[in-house]
Amino acid sequence: MTKHRLNLEDILTDKAATDDLLHIPLADRIFKVFLIGTFLIGGLVLAQLLNLGVLKHRFYAVRAASNASNIKIEPAPRGIIYDRFGKPLVKNEPAFNAFLAPSDLPKDPSERLAAFGKISDVLGIDQSAFDRKISEKDWNLNDELLLSDNLTHDELVTLSSENIPGVRLEPTFKRAGDPPFALAHLIGYAGLAAEDDLKNDPNLTADDLIGRDGLEAYYDDYLRGQNGREVFLKDSRGEIKGSESRSLPAPGDAIQTFIDKDFQIYFYNQLQAALSGLGRQIGLGLAINPQNGEVLALFNIPSFDPAQLSRYLTAPNNPLFNRAIAGLYNPGSTIKPLVATAALAEGTVTVSKMIYSPGYLDVPNPYDPANPSRFLDWRPQGWVDLHSALARSSNVYFYEVGGGLPAQAGLEGQVGLGVSRLRKWWHKFGLDQKTNIDLVGEESGFLPSPDWKEEKTGKPWLIGDTYNVSIGQGDLLITPLELLNYIAAIANGGRFFEPRIMKDVKDSKGNILLESRPTVFLDLSVEIGGVLPDVRQGMRDAVQKSYGTSYLLSDLPVRVAAKTGSAQTNNNAKVNALFVGYEPYDNPQIAILIMVENAVEGSLNVVPVAKKVMLWYYENRIKNQR
Repeated sequence: MTKHRLNLEDILTDKAATDDLLHIPLADRIFKVFLIGTFLIGGLVLAQLLNLGVLKHRFYAVRAASNASNIKIEPAPRGIIYDRFGKPLVKNEPAFNAFLAPSDLPKDPSERLAAFGKISDVLGIDQSAFDRKISEKDWNLNDELLLSDNLTHDELVTLSSENIPGVRLEPTFKRAGDPPFALAHLIGYAGLAAEDDLKNDPNLTADDLIGRDGLEAYYDDYLRGQNGREVFLKDSRGEIKGSESRSLPAPGDAIQTFIDKDFQIYFYNQLQAALSGLGRQIGLGLAINPQNGEVLALFNIPSFDPAQLSRYLTAPNNPLFNRAIAGLYNPGSTIKPLVATAALAEGTVTVSKMIYSPGYLDVPNPYDPANPSRFLDWRPQGWVDLHSALARSSNVYFYEVGGGLPAQAGLEGQVGLGVSRLRKWWHKFGLDQKTNIDLVGEESGFLPSPDWKEEKTGKPWLIGDTYNVSIGQGDLLITPLELLNYIAAIANGGRFFEPRIMKDVKDSKGNILLESRPTVFLDLSVEIGGVLPDVRQGMRDAVQKSYGTSYLLSDLPVRVAAKTGSAQTNNNAKVNALFVGYEPYDNPQIAILIMVENAVEGSLNVVPVAKKVMLWYYENRIKNQR
């Protein structure tokens, strides 16, 4: 064997080479990439820890507890809603929900399929729809699948007697309007918590009722009670090992409203009967107190039964739509009191200024003098001043006051407000603002302008457009609630109150938790207070003068002021009939609005209903107060 002797020179040479390798510097970018990666990974880990431990701590704590225990829920009844006299507007009726609990299903596949078949047969659920429900369910949220929230008596008896494995029957409450149809859009409805609700609030259970519309939704936090629950501990095999705790259900808080239940039902029935007689299906009614904004009645036709909601989801004429607060309509001639107020306040006309209406208004055509543009009145009115123009509902008068008219042979000209000042006064009267009524889904009106028209159509704003909006036609759209609220402001002297339905909220001990107060959101009393008496006189003449459009009300035992309107829609193929009015004239206690879509004879179809309604309120409420 040959031995190799390492000499010092070799050792030093090797060491020098090693030292050279150890001292090769790394590029700066390698350190930067490493640091960035470290920070990113650390940030992701920290974010997830914050998400699980802080942001969603309650969610996962509740879910973890449910894995270690079996919780039996005892549903709490929702709070009762009352009218101004303490009469219930909605009640809780005992009911049962059917849930599928996978943990209770048979382990054997054939037995499980047999159970599914029985469930489908009893509840009338298509097998494919049943399978889809199961596959789409997020089982991480809770361990039950809702099968039915509206069991019939026969279904309940069958499910109880056959004892189908995997089916849990849980007692609950069903909300029922009292009566349902006349109060539906006011009360709204409640539905079982959906998966999105369960994700957002881990304290909810699958059989909790949540307010979805109307007062039920607006005041859901008060109306929803606290469920009772009994917790049964489970071992690792899922077997119950005893009870840990129990809490009793606490009912929701009670709400008293300003609604007059008897009056609302009477109002609803009268309009429903009128619609049936006309062969029409759509209408609505509103009533408020002009002195403080209290809502006395609010309903829509067609209506619905909140306890049978699924029947109305695809029904014709959209019965779930709350037209009173969200429908956008041409106001027709009911806009004329506003135009009259603006014209007097701006000095465009005086009360005594006379304007002649032969039944039309001709505007010269510079391109074809032989064919002037003609704008029709609904009938010849003769010479009218502001009072008689409102009473007769003269279109020509308000064409000229709103849009103006150049001097012509035999007639002096009239300076009009013009679209800019009209828009200013529409805005002053809140027609593009929500009234803040305590209901969900309120909309605000649309105020057209020359810029809007040119952008939308590419055409300029014409004098005819101003004429149309001056009589509530054209592209001017407002909600019925905005319309009635402005009429109430004219009645009370220029103050716009927020309409209020809720009077107060009380807990089970009678303690007041929330109370409403009159709120003025617009006050024009100083600016228009001096001209409103003449506007009100014109509305009073509409009732007391033989030529007035509401003369049918003249024999009522109470002094009434009113304005009718007929708004043409669908290229003049249909007419919506409107009525607004208030009583008593000297000290208004109620202002009402009635609307009928696609009326047969325009405003003639709503005045008889208004007469009955205003007489009822006088005889049963105002007269008694006196």
